[in-house]
Amino acid sequence: MPVHYNACFSPSTFSLTGIPQLEAAHVWISIPFCSMYLIAVVGNCTILFIVKTEPSLHEPMYFFLSMLAVVDLVLSSSTMPKLLDIFWFDNKEIGFHACLFQMFIIHSFATIESGIFVAMAFDRYVAICAPLRHKTILTHSVVARIGLAATLRGVLYISPLPLLVHRYRYFLTNVIAHSYCEHMAVVMLSCEDISISDIYGVTIGFLVLILDSLCIGLSYIFIFRAVMSLATLEARLKTFSTCTSHICAILAFYIPIVVSSLIHRFGHSVAPPAHIFLANFYLLIPPVLNPIVYAVRTKEIQRKLAKMVTWHKGEAIGLG
Repeated sequence: MPVHYNACFSPSTFSLTGIPQLEAAHVWISIPFCSMYLIAVVGNCTILFIVKTEPSLHEPMYFFLSMLAVVDLVLSSSTMPKLLDIFWFDNKEIGFHACLFQMFIIHSFATIESGIFVAMAFDRYVAICAPLRHKTILTHSVVARIGLAATLRGVLYISPLPLLVHRYRYFLTNVIAHSYCEHMAVVMLSCEDISISDIYGVTIGFLVLILDSLCIGLSYIFIFRAVMSLATLEARLKTFSTCTSHICAILAFYIPIVVSSLIHRFGHSVAPPAHIFLANFYLLIPPVLNPIVYAVRTKEIQRKLAKMVTWHKGEAIGLG
């Protein structure tokens, strides 16, 4: 459909720009994005397969890791296929309702992932501060309920965002200066009063970020106190090393999302390509890094990977 700029209208589709100002380089830009997406899919599917097939990994930490892998697969797949469609085929159109659905998936699953990080922090707290009660506190049913609670929270918190946008019927343009249907990127195109959407989006964003960060920070304060009470430096390092994967995953998730949010609202002098790159990276970097970090830092996963590689080598030699 034609793009209108001079008058408000009611669009049936939106047009995503991909990476603005870099349209001529879209094919080249697609190479790292496609590579990272494939790594994310293969890495997280491998984590899910390993946890499912290895009975020794049927513990709270790895169940939460599996939840994280599922969320990362959904988050990366909610944007990358469409982005690659734009890069390769210049297919920029997305239906109005499809755009709202993508908005819901992106923001709700980002909220779910934040909740899972809180749950993983609680798991580390119990494992280090109350190791003898770890299995009795975090039973399989409790872990399942925590995962369900994180999911319901994400759905309930984020559902109003697309519902509020659905009420807007008139827009200045249907061109979204973004590579996906980010909430404020869509809302700012409306001709109508967007104050409720703006206030709700900011409130939920800061509520999730601040509360979850406080919960994680509090858990690590208690963990640090427990670690420092250990008798030897070797014991302290060995105990705290069980938290390093979680800390790396948290930093990979929260830092890009905080910087992207701040730039979107306050960094008006930042060039659009830089902002869009960062907005895509915060949805793609955690799915890429999380499997790598946990594979590198977790001996149980390393052993299972080594078994898989050895088995496949043996099969290849046998076939030869």
